[in-house]
Amino acid sequence: MDDCIFCKIVAGEVPAYKVYENGDYLAFLDIKPLAEGHVLVIPKLHYRWVWDDPEVGQYMETCRKVARAQQRAFSTEWVVSLIFGEEVPHAHIWLVPCTAGDGHGGSIDLSKRRELPTDKMEEVRDRIISHLEDKN
Repeated sequence: MDDCIFCKIVAGEVPAYKVYENGDYLAFLDIKPLAEGHVLVIPKLHYRWVWDDPEVGQYMETCRKVARAQQRAFSTEWVVSLIFGEEVPHAHIWLVPCTAGDGHGGSIDLSKRRELPTDKMEEVRDRIISHLEDKN
């Protein structure tokens, strides 16, 4: 879709802090993360909803791969996955690593979204990439 920001990211028309990519899926940092390491995982093909992807099992495997890297990168077992589908009309799953001291208090507080400086985003991206078992 011509006006879809996620399709533009896939096409390389809009920059993103990519943490993982294979032939069908792309994972990148959210530009207003709920926590350091908040990642969006999207199919490269435009589907409106996660459940429209005919390879939803492969989609979930991709999410698991990224979530496992987040667990290692942030020394936590707690990676929250959220599927809203409201902000951008392109299938996407949020993966948010959480820790005891991150201010979420046992649940995700959507009001805690914030911007991080470029150098911090790059450091977080590189941290997750370094903990991927399979980088492609």
